Amino acid sequence: MDSLIHDLRDITIRRISVSGMDNNVYLLTAKASGEQVLIDAADDAPAIRQLLRDAAADTSATPKLAAIATTHQHWDHVRALKEMVGATGAPTAAGTDDADALPVAPDRNLEHGDTVAVDGFTLTAVHLRGHTPGSIAFVYEDPEGPAHIFSGDSLFPGGVGNTQNDPERFTQLLDDVAQRLFGAYSDDTVVHPGHGKPTTLGAERPHLEEWRARGW
Repeated sequence: MDSLIHDLRDITIRRISVSGMDNNVYLLTAKASGEQVLIDAADDAPAIRQLLRDAAADTSATPKLAAIATTHQHWDHVRALKEMVGATGAPTAAGTDDADALPVAPDRNLEHGDTVAVDGFTLTAVHLRGHTPGSIAFVYEDPEGPAHIFSGDSLFPGGVGNTQNDPERFTQLLDDVAQRLFGAYSDDTVVHPGHGKPTTLGAERPHLEEWRARGW
């Protein structure tokens, strides 16, 4: 199965699923420079290395993994992080409030509104509190099309992420998702979750109050 899911003007987006938990690993490649950002080195380092090799076809430049970005601290999203850092030397970035729980200390601790910039594109960090204290969604704003949100485990088709039946955490996460994603980006924005299939903000927006009423 081809890992290429979006061929945009300036970048490509590739995705593979790893492990029995269907974790999504995303790779963004700048066509002009070859610089890349890997989002969530979740598991299966050999499969991730194959993803990097496949993406060499997406650029006429020499590909270079310029950053590994982690959406949140949970073990199923970071199992290949240490190995990939060791293999590539790529610098890492993650949310400040999750940093201490990661197997590799981030080179950059991200706060809400920070950016991860490489040669050819920029990702904006959106802090979504609740699933974990430091969960980060990474947003790519395509100059010629809809934005792309890499939401980790904070937003899925059909609801927000697991908050362990804690009403305060649930309210915090839904409030952040409503304000910082639905309130900031248009309906055609593509949501790439940490597990499973993509969706759009437009497909999910009508259900926000249903989610709030059901409490999960």
